[in-house]
Amino acid sequence: MKCRTETRTMICPSSGTAALAALIGGVGAAVVALLSTAVQAQPQPGPVPPGAPSYREGQYLHAPPTIADLHASTEIHPELKRFILLGRDLFMDTQQLRERYVFNELNCGDCHAAEGRQVWASPVWPAAISFPSFRPKNRHVNTLDERIAGCFSYSMNGRPPPSDSEEMIALIAYTRWLATGAPMYENNIYGRGYRHLGKEMPGITDRHRGEAIYRQHCAVCHGENGEGQRHLDARLSPPLWGDGAYNWGSGMSRVFTAAAFIHLNMPYGRGGLLSEQQAWDVALYINSHERPQDPRFQGDVEATRRRYDDFHRHTMYGRDIAGRTLGDHANTGEKPFLKPDVIRLRPDADLNP
Repeated sequence: MKCRTETRTMICPSSGTAALAALIGGVGAAVVALLSTAVQAQPQPGPVPPGAPSYREGQYLHAPPTIADLHASTEIHPELKRFILLGRDLFMDTQQLRERYVFNELNCGDCHAAEGRQVWASPVWPAAISFPSFRPKNRHVNTLDERIAGCFSYSMNGRPPPSDSEEMIALIAYTRWLATGAPMYENNIYGRGYRHLGKEMPGITDRHRGEAIYRQHCAVCHGENGEGQRHLDARLSPPLWGDGAYNWGSGMSRVFTAAAFIHLNMPYGRGGLLSEQQAWDVALYINSHERPQDPRFQGDVEATRRRYDDFHRHTMYGRDIAGRTLGDHANTGEKPFLKPDVIRLRPDADLNP
């Protein structure tokens, strides 16, 4: 039997089990059945929420190392351990970089659940084995630190730490450590990203129906007006629109991304509660509200939408909602600038017709 293995997960094809059982017969068949059951019972990399796509034979599973593993390791230099732990700390509490690199109320862990480990919640370790890679979003080959820089520029509505800064090195170290044992450029990964619902919004999707779902299931944590929840100086849950939320260039502003995230991860701790259509409805409602300007703004919302049509065709940016054109403003939220220097705009030759 040929098995595919990695540090903590064994994946074996079941096609040979029946043939082997028939060959050895009797007690041997029972032994094979027990072995097959034991293999299938191998722990998965985090709980799989109800409604998630099933694992398909041949997909790569990965169980990232734990903090206990890190502390117990005698192979990782103490200084590298310090950087990995700093990266984890920054990942979970990115607000400590507020007004330096972060200009909204989000943490990395808001979109990448369970310390960036959780399947179907965009685990971050695949980035460590995928970059350098070409990204359609900016149409050039990106390094891992450039990919992380994109999160700061869009999701955090800010600017990235310099590539040689302690903060960026720590985030890279944490991301790569989570990928320990994973093969480079593996593409067939189970539970990666937010695309299990597809990219095309169903024609029956209704933001008014989404509003009712939001009020019933989301407002208790994220506020009646999407402002999030705070207690004294502590942020309890992130805003979903307004100045404290992700900007119009963030991947989460795409309705299909938000719908997939909501479907399997929200309400918090009850992922899978909403149907697929309910997730589409509430994602459309959330992303039909204003938020800080896309850092790639060309001075005109329609020109920006045309230039980045492959992205904004999936957002509500530039669409008319309740008599207003979303994104038709110069508001950058709490950020005192529009575009971080790290963002490379597409050349004119890449303009969409």
